[in-house]
Amino acid sequence: MPEQPSIREKRIRKITHLYYSKPEVQKAIFEFSKNREVSPRYFEGFGKRPDTLEYEGDVFSLVKKGATSFHCSEELWQDPLQIKTGMSEQELNELRIGWDLLIDIDSKYIDYSKIMAEIIIKMLRFHGIKNIGVKFSGSKGFHIIVPWKAFPKDINNVKTSDMFPEWPRIVMKYLIKTIERELIEKISNLTKPSKYIKDFQAPKEVMPDLILVSPRHLFRTPYSLHEKTALASVVLDADKISEFELKDADPMQVKIKKFMPDVKGGEAKELLVQALDWNRQATPEKKQRKDFDYKPIKLVNLSEKNFPPCIQNILKGIKDGKKRALFALINLFRSVGMEREELEQRIEDWNKKNKPQLRQGYIKSQLSWTYRKKPIMSPNCKEFYQGIGVCQPDTFCKFVKNPVNYVIKKNFMSNGKTIKTKKAS
Repeated sequence: MPEQPSIREKRIRKITHLYYSKPEVQKAIFEFSKNREVSPRYFEGFGKRPDTLEYEGDVFSLVKKGATSFHCSEELWQDPLQIKTGMSEQELNELRIGWDLLIDIDSKYIDYSKIMAEIIIKMLRFHGIKNIGVKFSGSKGFHIIVPWKAFPKDINNVKTSDMFPEWPRIVMKYLIKTIERELIEKISNLTKPSKYIKDFQAPKEVMPDLILVSPRHLFRTPYSLHEKTALASVVLDADKISEFELKDADPMQVKIKKFMPDVKGGEAKELLVQALDWNRQATPEKKQRKDFDYKPIKLVNLSEKNFPPCIQNILKGIKDGKKRALFALINLFRSVGMEREELEQRIEDWNKKNKPQLRQGYIKSQLSWTYRKKPIMSPNCKEFYQGIGVCQPDTFCKFVKNPVNYVIKKNFMSNGKTIKTKKAS
């Protein structure tokens, strides 16, 4: 005897035909699904993979066969139907034409998800991304998208399209770490009084989380229904997330909006580069010692004339690449034993020369984060500094691979044996 459908299944199946028969819903799902792997869900189980939508009418055809929702890939493919289980990384890279950054916020509480979404959007805009897509997940979370077009096609001769899921994962981890303190403070204020107030361990049970991407990861398409709630994954205005209510996702009342925003090419370059720089600094200490094996030191009578040309150019004030420059300065100053008070004063003096200046809040957060870890060397020469337009090698540069080496050798030549070992701080 066949198993009887549950109340939830009856509820969603009651509306699927009526809802998905709407041409505007079919069009929204179809248009977004181009160049993506698509998999319909039949309440509990997914359909065959890989699959695609060839026509708008395919949406309703699958619904008539029992489909209740539609899910698609973050990756963009030349031909999704050529994907096969067990393909090598190289084979997948040859098929992949790009990937969108899909930020999947998940929480037990919709109000917590709203707070996280708003903070992430603020952080994306701080990194120069003006055009951001947002939609309700259909349950208690949100999906935020930064389109493939917004990312640089390569960084230091590495094809961005080949770096899935590694680079989007790094961006996600960077965002999590960057927003952590503000997120906990805002949710703590929302839930006072409770055990979750400003505690970095206790909130893990209820705090919103970002779902890390994986190869061929699928997410719910815009305007697809959700099996548990029978609500639609509706598109929202990025500035009106706090106003969203579950009733706004009533499938019988939805108004179609475009999920994929119009972006400028390279709009997300700063975010990606900053995340990659952060990841380098956040590498586990064992790996840091392998890659950057040097004794902590303290230089005596340190003069700016002993800094390499790239650092001297940065210290004059720059227009572009200020966040990367800050990263380099902090690590250089710490690597040569500069005391925190002097370091912060030098950073403040430098920032006054920038037009526009970096926000004080951002500088303080970077200083706070770096002083929770051991010093590491600043980035190696050439590509990093060429990327922010400050690399102008002098005759001494060919003898070193890193600005720290440059400063140590120049300082030694200027002052004699003035290098003292210093306990790492």
